[in-house]
Amino acid sequence: MIGADQVQAAYAAHRRARLGQTGLIVVAMVVATLISANLGEVDLARLWDRSDRLGNYFGRMVPDLAWETLVDDLANWYRRGGRWLRELGVTFLIAIYATLFGMVLAVLGAFVAARPLAPAPWACWVMRRVFEFARTVPELVFAVLFVFSFGIGPLAGVLAIALHTMGALGKLFSEVAENADPDPIRGIRATGATWPQVMRYGALPQVAPAFLSYGLLRFEINVRAASVLGFVGAGGIGQELYTAIKSFAYTDISAIAIMLIVSVALIDMVSETLRHRLIGAASLRAAA
Repeated sequence: MIGADQVQAAYAAHRRARLGQTGLIVVAMVVATLISANLGEVDLARLWDRSDRLGNYFGRMVPDLAWETLVDDLANWYRRGGRWLRELGVTFLIAIYATLFGMVLAVLGAFVAARPLAPAPWACWVMRRVFEFARTVPELVFAVLFVFSFGIGPLAGVLAIALHTMGALGKLFSEVAENADPDPIRGIRATGATWPQVMRYGALPQVAPAFLSYGLLRFEINVRAASVLGFVGAGGIGQELYTAIKSFAYTDISAIAIMLIVSVALIDMVSETLRHRLIGAASLRAAA
């Protein structure tokens, strides 16, 4: 029978070992941070000395507003508001189409990439590598390639974001599909159904709410991504923002930024509400 002293000694030894491991991890992180700072040429003194420039830049973005002439000042601030709203609409359309195309491709490949559902081991391996490539390459890189291939415009942005969305959602979708209840899948397979039929009627109904929830979350991300891709000529409000930055039109920068912030916040709230409803409905069906 093990005595209390032995238990305490074992606990103390285990605690010392854990503290030693934690200490090694902390030291490794500090060393990695210092090496990264050296390679990245991080200079805290220079950052502090020039921090006032950042404040001056933001100060120039604040428009001249007076209470007596507030309406006219706001109208002058958003004198190009109609054009910016049209470009903002283009940005939303880029995000919508890219999300839809990326989701469709991710759904088609997710069941192939899910190990318990894959039609063949080699197909699962290939599809997982495709997803890895698509989500590893940044949207900006894809956008530059597509702008070079198809010219400046929204098409490049849609293709770039859709490809990256396929990779990101493909990983999430395949993990969700791996956790699907195997009993309905076995039952449909026992009827002699083909693999696509088994996935359509046995797996997809189980994972559809989670797929839609992840798709809405990705749409929020894609709206922000579509705004950035305009900097490389992929269309949308980002192109207007880049033009304002190059022209040193400081008040235009703040006007466009506020439009983006408000729009993304509204989209986030609506998408969050929809996602919660989808998750709640799926939970109720699972409980029933």
